[in-house]
Amino acid sequence: MAFFAVNIPRERVGVLIGPKGSVKKKIEDELGVKLTIDSESGSVRIELKRPPEEGGDPVALFKARDVVEAIGRGFSPEKAFKLFEDGIILSIIDITDYVKPSRNNLVRVRARLIGSGGKTRRIMEETTHTYISIYGDTVAIIGSEEDVRAAEEAVISIINGAPHAQVYRRLNEYARMRKLGGLRPMI
Repeated sequence: MAFFAVNIPRERVGVLIGPKGSVKKKIEDELGVKLTIDSESGSVRIELKRPPEEGGDPVALFKARDVVEAIGRGFSPEKAFKLFEDGIILSIIDITDYVKPSRNNLVRVRARLIGSGGKTRRIMEETTHTYISIYGDTVAIIGSEEDVRAAEEAVISIINGAPHAQVYRRLNEYARMRKLGGLRPMI
């Protein structure tokens, strides 16, 4: 029987379970999976309730893994549930892949990504039609594939030190092209 094992931060286990187990139950019911959660370690085992030969959907395993990881990366269950939809993906960027993982660097980069009063994150979310969560050393993005790619590009530019104004201009250009229906990758 195929399964995924995912580790999430222990402080996010309660959010994954939800009040009276409601979040866990919704994931299980919606996707036909079974979640086994170890509250001590934060490990989550995800398996299909029924094997594929009996009608279990292997794609549901991947969706369930993404929903669990999204909640583990700081998203509210409501935002993570967008991943139930076809065509909606989760992308996780590890900040330490781009900067030396010193405490000062990570604090500085997180501050640049969030912006004063959350302005930078809000602009990225609104122009790319995505949800963005900055949690620990990661940035997680939920949205359609094209929108997530545009948001990734903006996030990586900011991590690498690009001026905010330049990133905002590129995001506005992306939003304009998206509106006109002429989607193209940002370069």
